Amino acid sequence: MRILIIGGSVFVGRAITEEALRRGHEVTTFNRGRSGVDLPGVEAVRGDREVPADLDRLAEGREWDAVVDVMGRVPRVVGESVRRLSGRAGVYTYISSISALADFPVKGCDESSPRYECAPDAGPEDGDYGALKAGCERAVEEGFEGEALIVQPGLILGPYENVGRLPWWLDRISRGGRVLAPGDPERAMQVIDVRDLAAFVLDRTEVGKADRFLASGVPGNVTYGGWLAECRAVTGSDAEFVWADDRFLLDREVRPWTEFPIWAPDNPDFAGVWLASSAKARAAGLSCRPVAETVRDTWAWLRDVPPAERSFRGHGIDPEKEARILAEWA
Repeated sequence: MRILIIGGSVFVGRAITEEALRRGHEVTTFNRGRSGVDLPGVEAVRGDREVPADLDRLAEGREWDAVVDVMGRVPRVVGESVRRLSGRAGVYTYISSISALADFPVKGCDESSPRYECAPDAGPEDGDYGALKAGCERAVEEGFEGEALIVQPGLILGPYENVGRLPWWLDRISRGGRVLAPGDPERAMQVIDVRDLAAFVLDRTEVGKADRFLASGVPGNVTYGGWLAECRAVTGSDAEFVWADDRFLLDREVRPWTEFPIWAPDNPDFAGVWLASSAKARAAGLSCRPVAETVRDTWAWLRDVPPAERSFRGHGIDPEKEARILAEWA
């Protein structure tokens, strides 16, 4: 297949590009060339999707079997790409997010769950991340003259992660000592490896039919304690986990999800965060590797990144705050 990937050099886009090349597809990537390095073997087209002339230059004289849009976050911007690429590809695959579902993370959800209300021509000022992703989905579904495939991933981990969640935990645990750990170590989670997501996206893109899939991995495929234990094992650390309960941490203004990455306290605001159903995607071929493999391979990548160059995008608790809370818990 001839595939255009909008993005293609960072985390999810990189994994999809790598898998497409492995399968022997002809891959064109379209990005600004600022965030990552293009993989060998692609036709790299430089440009900004927010600049109409750049989109026109991309489309001129080219056709593809499929477009995979990894980077779209603003409906109005996605709509411009859709309009210029309609008629130049058979299927438009849009990588959305579980956050586009209005019930998430308060309730369990699946493909039938309602999406946020957001117009397909909305601008960046017209909603938060989840609402805008829902508007982007509509921009593809309503504007593309062909098959519209929507994939809504849940929590994505794996090598080359640029969000900083698993990398922060690996970095912190590798330094050893007493490590403050949040909440209940037996709380079940649900994560998906970026490479498994990439394989599923390409499987469905190759089918070339309009559809919608929630892809959040296997429910309960790891516990929070098991996940951190895997981090300790692969780093060879002497870390000693000190588990503090949710209420204690919240009373000390520890921010869920960010100061302790992927920590979702046991309260109504996060009641459904690990209850999404990927049954439809799994029935359609989604296969998920053990989380231990994801942790191992992420550390193998991260250990080659000098500590001073590791970026966690605002994730992780300040060391002084962690030490203070450890002392109070003791």
